[in-house]
Amino acid sequence: MATPRGTTRRQALLAAAAAPLVAGASAARAEAAGKVYRIGVISAAIRGKPQPRNGHTWHFAQYLHPEINLEAIKKYLDPGSVVMFSKYNRNPKYSFDQLPFPDTRITHYYDADPTVIGPYLEAFPGVKAAKSPEDLAAQVDAVWLGDASGFGEDHLDLIAPALKRGLPTFCDKPIGETVAGTRAILEFARKHKAPLMSSSLFRHEWGTEAAIRKRDTKEFGPIRYVIAGTEGGYSPDRWAVYGQHPAWTVVTLLGPGAKAVSMYAREDTSHALVTYPDRMPAEIWTGRPSERPEYNHTTVFFEKKRYEYTPSIEGDFWYGHHYQMFRMAATFREMVKTGREPIPHEEILAVTAIIRAGAKSLTEKSRLVELAEVSEG
Repeated sequence: MATPRGTTRRQALLAAAAAPLVAGASAARAEAAGKVYRIGVISAAIRGKPQPRNGHTWHFAQYLHPEINLEAIKKYLDPGSVVMFSKYNRNPKYSFDQLPFPDTRITHYYDADPTVIGPYLEAFPGVKAAKSPEDLAAQVDAVWLGDASGFGEDHLDLIAPALKRGLPTFCDKPIGETVAGTRAILEFARKHKAPLMSSSLFRHEWGTEAAIRKRDTKEFGPIRYVIAGTEGGYSPDRWAVYGQHPAWTVVTLLGPGAKAVSMYAREDTSHALVTYPDRMPAEIWTGRPSERPEYNHTTVFFEKKRYEYTPSIEGDFWYGHHYQMFRMAATFREMVKTGREPIPHEEILAVTAIIRAGAKSLTEKSRLVELAEVSEG
């Protein structure tokens, strides 16, 4: 896709991605001579079981480390992941003029099951195994907790040592399994003045960022309505974990002021209507198919124009996926450097409440369940 002046979307993307971070390659080289932030990576469990190839520590956090052992990647990860690392994640042609970051390095890695740590240390040269979350927190400047498919019940225990030390911390979604669990993490971080970030990749899509720009410039007028969906089918567990993604899209675009949720599911498809007291509602679909595999699809109805997007950039899903992961890591890096939280706590809490209210509605014949009803559970 080209702009009226002939600039490709990719060129525009590179410019947009680079501007907020550094002025250019010369600035990156200047930074390289300064402080290098030591990042500790923690892998969460799924109901007590480890995630040996946790994509949110292998794929997402790898941007924070300057080098990888591609042969180890080939040995331990699936063929698709190998292509992702070699063609996109570590390809200089797809670096956005920002990668590798000059001032971050993963120095320690922790998993509650020490038997699964070895491959990670082999794949990321120089990383050391931490004996415990406390041991890790004592030796790093910031912490990244990755959780690909877990429910969040172990997150507070895993990041509490870092938060106590006031360390900037990324806590993956679902940040807490319940509203009370999420609130406990947010309050614990505030108590210890620890910068905290939690997010879905959907917040960092090129399309989401573009929709935010259009919203804030009022180019198409105010947003009237949002439909956010994922292709992955519905199940109660999938809603709890992967329903977070489109819920994040809704909260990112419309804000944290949702009042209630009504949810319906049939076979492998679900629909949740998210209502607001002062604006039009939003819809969240799971099991929503696309013409071709895209993982998710979003439609934003502005007053003057409809804007639709998927993760793909110039028709390339994996390039768009690379961009999402890069932007999330870059946003975390900025928090580490500045101490400023990029996402309001109210938005983080609202996502958990929407998920819990939807689940409750489904058990009560799709009753419109107010978020206040699940605020303590």
